[in-house]
Amino acid sequence: MTSRRPARRTPQRATFPARGTYTEARRIASLLRKETVGGGLLVLMAVIGIVWANSPWADGYFALRDLEIGYEPWHLQLSLGAWAADGLLAIFFFLVGLELKREFVAGDLRRFSTAIVPVAAAAGGVAVPALFYLAVVGQDPALMRGWAIPTATDIAFAVAVLALIGSHLPSSLRIFLLTLAVVDDLIAITIIAVFYTDTIEIVPILLGLLTVAVYAVLAQRYRQFFRLKPAAAWLILLPLGGVAWAFVHASGIHATIAGVLLGFTIPVLHRRRDGVADTEPGLAEVFEHRFRPLSAGFAVPAFAFFSAGVALGGLEGFLSALTDPVTIGIVLALVVGKPVGIVAVTWLTTRIRGIRLDPALRWIDLVGVGLLAGIGFTVSLLVTELSFTAADPHHDHAKVAILLASVLAAAIASILLTSRNRRYRRIAQAEVVDEDGDGIPDVYQRS
Repeated sequence: MTSRRPARRTPQRATFPARGTYTEARRIASLLRKETVGGGLLVLMAVIGIVWANSPWADGYFALRDLEIGYEPWHLQLSLGAWAADGLLAIFFFLVGLELKREFVAGDLRRFSTAIVPVAAAAGGVAVPALFYLAVVGQDPALMRGWAIPTATDIAFAVAVLALIGSHLPSSLRIFLLTLAVVDDLIAITIIAVFYTDTIEIVPILLGLLTVAVYAVLAQRYRQFFRLKPAAAWLILLPLGGVAWAFVHASGIHATIAGVLLGFTIPVLHRRRDGVADTEPGLAEVFEHRFRPLSAGFAVPAFAFFSAGVALGGLEGFLSALTDPVTIGIVLALVVGKPVGIVAVTWLTTRIRGIRLDPALRWIDLVGVGLLAGIGFTVSLLVTELSFTAADPHHDHAKVAILLASVLAAAIASILLTSRNRRYRRIAQAEVVDEDGDGIPDVYQRS
């Protein structure tokens, strides 16, 4: 009797984004629609700030930006510009914390096989631009302090551009950009906390952590109460979060870190004992829905208005800024270093780990995403404030570089991805044929 050997099974290679993540397509599309509005307001307010700062009424702009309000005994007498950077951006970073928590608990980052690609790509998109910048500015310690300026990606701006031009791009490409941007923000937050904190006051930071802990206990224990009672979050959690922010601000750590910490405390999933269906949104998703209009509609545009206003000094001043090594380094790092770092590290990761990208994606699509990641607006402007003093000429030159690089990256990415979008539109309109039976439309294999 002849024994039959069992058929050898071909090991399955991991795919990014994983097939399961396509259930997020509707959420991604909804987020992109929201960010389109927020990105538009961001650009509008930045343009108003730049035009006003270079108009005959520029003195009024700078007087408004430098107007101080607040209570000095609590170290909270800040200019409006500082309130926007330290206070309003904490709302933006709170939402970043919510998104990070959701990705780690229920999104693509909860599994190592799918997390390794965007994490590695984001790391490449941070390290390579920093190296580009340092290669240009050389060994000057005064200039080297700005190494982190071109490492950040502006989520609102980048996904707004993608939403405007990418109606037919694969949903996996959108997921890749958002996951990449979320990890990029986590790295940027870490950089701010580690490299841009000179001194730490122990008592305020301990009080701040204690307040965050109380906030976390309330959010976790009474998650259904805060989910069903919108006013409760505004009346209880918001003031408590404000106290935590004030303590972190007094500690010497940049106050926006408080927003991230508070965001991480919000539960993503339901508890079994609450008897809530899994299809119902968790508290993190509910809070994101409630607070995103405040962030995208007011906090981030207000920060852009106060931070983007740079007195160029006319054509001569603009040309002078273009010759500054800081300007050259930031522009090259964002426009060239970002896509090179993201695409190169993604390619290496997929080869080393045996991971294949979704069959619908092409490497040219990832180049477009890498270019979009070169839009380093909001967080890059914040890091500029931390890198150079307002009296330093490099301070304004760095902002000019960020604005110029963001426009260039958005324009080049738009040209490339618009072309790819037309290709995917033709694919959608064409009759789908799968003659070889591999489950992948043949038209994708020819694109």
